[in-house]
Amino acid sequence: MAENREFYWRRLHSLVGVIPVGIFLLQHLVVNHFATRGEQAFNDAAHFMESLPFRLLLEIFIIFLPLYFHALYGVYIAFTAKNNPKRYGTFRNWMFVLQRFTGVFTLIFVTWHIWETRIAAARGAEVNFGMMESILADPLMLAFYIAGVVSTTFHFANGLWSFFVTWGITVSPRSQLISTYITLGAFIALTIVGVRAILAFL
Repeated sequence: MAENREFYWRRLHSLVGVIPVGIFLLQHLVVNHFATRGEQAFNDAAHFMESLPFRLLLEIFIIFLPLYFHALYGVYIAFTAKNNPKRYGTFRNWMFVLQRFTGVFTLIFVTWHIWETRIAAARGAEVNFGMMESILADPLMLAFYIAGVVSTTFHFANGLWSFFVTWGITVSPRSQLISTYITLGAFIALTIVGVRAILAFL
């Protein structure tokens, strides 16, 4: 019975990591990328997102609750999983280890980012180009944000590979190999989008 419960919890964890958390990540990267078009373009995009009807309910039930369920259950998996990269030395085993590491780091990064933006906005600050420009003016924060974006995009892309396996979409070794190349491409593309957005604030 306990094994069945864990099976379903892991399935839910996998699903939530893609829908809605993964979709939100893509949307967030797209909005941030407007910074490459200039301050006004980013502010307009950020204002549009903030003016969505029922925004608070959407943030709570579509973003924050699924995000922190995925994150906290992922931490449980990370600290109870048995990692054997030295013993097996396979590419997938290392991806397994990196998935756990980036999951923990991404949780720290996202929580800090929420504190600096959404919580600050709730206390009266305006989330705009100037806010991010001010945050990223600190070289340490710039490095932290770049590392956070790379960690997040890797965790999503590699998690997408696991999602395909978990849900029986890629069963054969060949389909899993193809999926590896596709998700690697997604990681590279999303990282470029995310890092370009960060550098646009400098």
